[in-house]
Amino acid sequence: MRLGFILSETWNSLRRNMAMILSLTLVTFISFVFIGASALMQVQVQRAQTQWYDKVEVVVWLCPDGQSTAATCASGTSPTQSQIAQIEETIKSELPDAVARTTYVSKQQFFKQTFLKQYPGGVYQGRTLTADDMQASLRLKLKDPTKYREVSQVLAGRNGVEEVVDQRQIFEPVFTVLNSATTVTLVLAVVMVIVAILLTSTTIRMSAASRREETRIMRYVGASNWTIRMPFMLEGGIASLVGSGLACIVLAVLVDRFVTNGLAQSIRWIDFISVGTVGWLSPILIIGALLLSAIASAISLHRYLRA
Repeated sequence: MRLGFILSETWNSLRRNMAMILSLTLVTFISFVFIGASALMQVQVQRAQTQWYDKVEVVVWLCPDGQSTAATCASGTSPTQSQIAQIEETIKSELPDAVARTTYVSKQQFFKQTFLKQYPGGVYQGRTLTADDMQASLRLKLKDPTKYREVSQVLAGRNGVEEVVDQRQIFEPVFTVLNSATTVTLVLAVVMVIVAILLTSTTIRMSAASRREETRIMRYVGASNWTIRMPFMLEGGIASLVGSGLACIVLAVLVDRFVTNGLAQSIRWIDFISVGTVGWLSPILIIGALLLSAIASAISLHRYLRA
């Protein structure tokens, strides 16, 4: 196989079919921007889930003093220390495989550590509240966050317990939206990949048709199938390489501009993806583009340039 001859034929083919090659490059670029964006969004969702699912807890709100809509709080008073101890003992005896740690948060602790941070001065809806207006709670750290329902079934409905809340419910709507966006992006990417494959096949067939006589002569002088086909495959591979490479550059710029120097600067409690994430994803995208191009070219040439 003569490398110089193959490179020369590839260059000539690129010049002849420049318009189609540019179209193929553009379609590959758009396709892999969508694919990369979908992959990055999924990485972000997984990071956020890992970060927050490890931190969130199940909150067992104990009955407050005064009126409550919960039937378990009909007495109108908060549970005594003895009742709280019984609830904690129930957790230890009935949920040993689900709950890793139980922390009691008194009214005073909740008022100082949480309420005053959210509402300086204790003013809420025009009223100035004190620690006596707060609710005590038990914070449960689960061994397996998916066992929330098991915990809820055991504790909900017990005297002294007003409500059992899984803090994951706060984040689930956000993750649902992100997962939906990822799915839409992935569907668009698949459509664009199909278009890229079809365009690659069309480009290669047109290039082969325009050089039919040259191909026939090469066969007469004993050129192998790979010598004949390699220039066509390189033609599609170059377009895919350039398109996917541009897609990686654009993704890196977008992440740097809108995530690293945008969202990450204003929202510091989320572990955002970075340009480094694009860095390790880029080789996968480029290799994927080259493989798709090689497969499309091989199928097209197999049908068109039969030995």
